[in-house]
Amino acid sequence: MRFGLFGTGHWATETHGAALDAHPRAELAGVWGRNPERAAALADRYGVPAFDDVDALIEACDAVAVALPPDIQADIAVRAATAGRHLLLDKPLSLTLADADRVVDAAQSAGVASVVFFTQRYQPNVTAFLAATAAAGGWQHARATMFASIFQPGSPYGGSQWRKEHGALWDIGPHALSIILPVMGRVETVTAVDGPSGIVHLLLTHDGGATSSASLTLDAPTEAMTREFVFYGENGIESVPAAQNGPATAFTVAIDQLLEEVEAGTRDHRCDVRFGREVVAVLSAAETARAESRTVPVP
Repeated sequence: MRFGLFGTGHWATETHGAALDAHPRAELAGVWGRNPERAAALADRYGVPAFDDVDALIEACDAVAVALPPDIQADIAVRAATAGRHLLLDKPLSLTLADADRVVDAAQSAGVASVVFFTQRYQPNVTAFLAATAAAGGWQHARATMFASIFQPGSPYGGSQWRKEHGALWDIGPHALSIILPVMGRVETVTAVDGPSGIVHLLLTHDGGATSSASLTLDAPTEAMTREFVFYGENGIESVPAAQNGPATAFTVAIDQLLEEVEAGTRDHRCDVRFGREVVAVLSAAETARAESRTVPVP
């Protein structure tokens, strides 16, 4: 399958591009980026053409892999789906629920396959844990703590403008939700408050009355960096295992699963654009909750 790569940053280069280039059943058809010089350099690295027009690259491929800020991703995803191209997208799907709905509508209208890359959901040991934990049932609360520190010297993400503007809620919040939702179910309401060092705290209620919480930041003191997911319930306490593979290996699994969706003709991937939209709905409600100091229902 021919993939068009949209994006030229570290994630596009070292995760999307590396995995696509090495995949035995994928062909990298070309690269597009907002910076033509970086697009040319990345295209040279992989020996493919650099495109200066979005729609020209869409025309040259069968599927798009997008590693761009979410507001830019949404528009490209709609254009690609409308043209009948399959979607391999990154989290979050978009920065607004309206844009997420546009992507879902375009994908469903065109009948294209879609996979959204929530990194942990493509780690075999993590997905096996989530399946077993969800099947066990009886969970009353879940807690996620993700304290990252991306603004230290040498971080490949420290210069990301959209991460600076939208913070941990939109950057790593999707990762937290991708772990919580499969076990705890749909979110009904969200409360959110801010803390020091860019921390945002979420309190979620789920269908059936269970709750979960998430504490997130991109600017933690280096000594306080941590990543932990815990479920509490009738069967005791369970902690999500650490990922076993790097991002490029996980992205290879995402490619495999998109190919399987296309070949089988199914459109029910557990992390498709509809799940991406569900995550955006929670994040949007959280944004309102923190701005207005109230509990917000999730549409």
